[in-house]
Amino acid sequence: MGSVDARLRDAALRAARNNAEWCDAVCRAHGLRGEFGEDAWTCARRTPRYYPDAVTLSPDASAERVLSRIDVGAGCSIKDSFARLDPTSWGFRVLFEAEWIHREPPEAGPPGGAWRPVRDAAGLRAWEAAWGDGQEEPGLFPPALLAEPTVALLGGWSGGRLIAGCAANLGPAVVGISNLFVRAGDPDAAWAGVVAAAASHFPGHPVVGYERDEPLAAAMRQGFSPAGRLRVWLREAAEAAGGTGTAASS
Repeated sequence: MGSVDARLRDAALRAARNNAEWCDAVCRAHGLRGEFGEDAWTCARRTPRYYPDAVTLSPDASAERVLSRIDVGAGCSIKDSFARLDPTSWGFRVLFEAEWIHREPPEAGPPGGAWRPVRDAAGLRAWEAAWGDGQEEPGLFPPALLAEPTVALLGGWSGGRLIAGCAANLGPAVVGISNLFVRAGDPDAAWAGVVAAAASHFPGHPVVGYERDEPLAAAMRQGFSPAGRLRVWLREAAEAAGGTGTAASS
């Protein structure tokens, strides 16, 4: 039992670190500077929409220390990678919970279907439009991401149409999958394509990420295993939270 727990803890630690590296890459592409500490990655200025202001990297991280390094105004969010924090006294509520996932390195080979990385600005615009299903304001994924050697925005094509995609980022020990979208076809087939495309682009590495609900079930069917619970916290406006929620300095 102890060896199983140790493997799950290691998988969660690596997944959290990889996710923080992805958040850092997105922030750099927006001209923001993040900081890696032993307990958490943080960004002192407000991060792009959908991206946390902090990602905890250790189960021992404390809410007070993490919050002292970020802008805790309304809209602040924290990815609590080990579901250990309790920042409710600062006006935060749980936005959602999810599960870290991991799987052993897939066999390298050509991805099934027409999966390929985005190479240019036109491809990036098409990928982001498909990711947002035409409902999101463009610009969340700046062209600077295409110059990151550890980042690949992958798209699955069918009949000349972009029907699925994801972001993949390479860390020292794992490849992370995030921002998975499926606009047509079978989610299981999309996950199979994602795994094969990630293995083709960044071969020989375990694959990690986080999911919830049906996407989590689809990932499990493609060989992923759960590695631990995470929570994302969001700070509401002071009047909604019932106080100022100012973070104390460490």
